[in-house]
Amino acid sequence: RLFVAAQQNTMSAIAATLVNGAKMPLVGLGTWQSAKGKVREAVRTAIVAGYRHIDCAAIYGNEAEVGEGLAAGIAEAGVKREDVFLTSKLWNTKHTPEDVEPACRKTLADLGVEYLDLYLIHWPINLQRGDAPFPKDDTGALIYDNVPLEDTWHAMEKLVELGLVKAIGVSNFNSKQVQRMIDCGTIKPAVNQVECHPYLTQEKLVQFCQDKGVVVTAYSPLGSPTRPWAKPTDPQLLQDPKLLEIAAKYNKTPAQVLIQFQRQRGVVVIPKSVTPERIVANFDVFDFELSEDDMAAIFAFNKNWRGCNPTIEVDGKVIYRDAKHPEYPFAEEF
Repeated sequence: RLFVAAQQNTMSAIAATLVNGAKMPLVGLGTWQSAKGKVREAVRTAIVAGYRHIDCAAIYGNEAEVGEGLAAGIAEAGVKREDVFLTSKLWNTKHTPEDVEPACRKTLADLGVEYLDLYLIHWPINLQRGDAPFPKDDTGALIYDNVPLEDTWHAMEKLVELGLVKAIGVSNFNSKQVQRMIDCGTIKPAVNQVECHPYLTQEKLVQFCQDKGVVVTAYSPLGSPTRPWAKPTDPQLLQDPKLLEIAAKYNKTPAQVLIQFQRQRGVVVIPKSVTPERIVANFDVFDFELSEDDMAAIFAFNKNWRGCNPTIEVDGKVIYRDAKHPEYPFAEEF
């Protein structure tokens, strides 16, 4: 039910249909950790290669350059702004209702566009209001806030009314938090963007969201090997021997198999790369299908391992940094 044929000939990609009827291409370009100086070219390359979906966020600190790449790519590919699905995200210090519209307008100005196709609440956890992206006290600990998510959601709904965004959604929300947003507002969340890859298959959360008509987007679909807090002992998804075996069978790269794995389950997938060859290769997934046995084999990789849940050390113990916040999403099963 999530699949519809894409309109553009340049993109044999299949898209998910959002609650507002919009088509969201199943494969997009992620821009987290895409360094300044490289992201403009990455976005341009992606659009010329056929991508019609770019995922960004204010906190990535590169939206102005994403905007330059977007304009260059659109011009070179001979397409229009409305042909490209653009997502951004509200940062954790901007949950106070009166801060939501200015934050969105700042993103629009940085990207050089008049509207977003999708705007997400980046995390359910909120930090002290202000311009410091990671406000800290004298001890170096983050200063949290607790703006009710429902209040932030109502401010997000106003952005749709103003025509600044076409659809709104959430990111890193658990099933109970998603349900609260469904229950509290007049506009249903279109998307829940979460970490998702074969070591964290998120089957229960994906099923829950899809049953509610909420499309799931998988971030870090390749296991986020370049995340800043990676440890040498962390599992290396792209080097998993079973994955390498499956990739060899289809004559595809491990990354292509991981992207296709999500696409086949109706999950939108946003691999990040700034390497032109990899950007092109990551989009070259529309000419093969994984067998049921291979899909099952990949699902069996699951170990509920999360790469994107920052830890800190307190009194010699490693703990999850945000675990004490009342909206910490990962205490629930899904």
